[in-house]
Amino acid sequence: MKEERALAWWARSILIGALIAACLLPIGALGSRFGIWGFTMGFLLGGVGTVVAAVGLVLAFVALIVAFRRGRVAERLPVGMGLVICLLTLVVVGVQFNMATSVPPIHNISTDVDDPPQMRELAEIRGETSNAWEYDRERLAPLQREAYPWVKPIETVSDPSAAFQRATEVVARLGWTLVLADAEAGLIEATDITFWYGFKDDVVIRIRPTANGSRVDLHSVSRVGGGDLGANARRIGEFIREFEG
Repeated sequence: MKEERALAWWARSILIGALIAACLLPIGALGSRFGIWGFTMGFLLGGVGTVVAAVGLVLAFVALIVAFRRGRVAERLPVGMGLVICLLTLVVVGVQFNMATSVPPIHNISTDVDDPPQMRELAEIRGETSNAWEYDRERLAPLQREAYPWVKPIETVSDPSAAFQRATEVVARLGWTLVLADAEAGLIEATDITFWYGFKDDVVIRIRPTANGSRVDLHSVSRVGGGDLGANARRIGEFIREFEG
């Protein structure tokens, strides 16, 4: 009887531990997004959840073997559920890790690496503690071109006025917060907030006239962090698709 109670306790504990591990990841991220705690605490909670999931996966595997060998039918379901939850949690973490290692650790992307669009109003909003806005062409351009060869300027037959209007519409459609829209200067500034952790990334869009219409360039920079998991390049890609779509 004592052995049966101990095994049942293990089964319950594994399931509860798996649920806690799975919940710590989104709780840590969303807590940071809504300002309940800082990014460091959010990452810490995610790390704890990952460790708990890894330990839970091993324990669940062993417990499942024991449950089958001893004919403990009642314990198989909770232990099996715990194993699956831990495995899925680790898969999510693995996907994020793979994403982080598959792109260069940069957070500053521009369609024009020689003359990146410069911010105006965003300078005061970003503050002095944010990442530098300046684009280090010598270091960043080779990495950007290799990882994101499709990040290029938009060449359109539309005149600058029409291109500016189109760009502001795309900004609104993508849900970015508009900071500046200067049609005369052909300059748009906006901020995008990531769903997880609520990271703020700033974007400057520049429209210039060309012989055949106009050229649209974008410069997207994360306020914090050494890498962006490809977020700034994807953001520019989303804008390009919406603008040309």
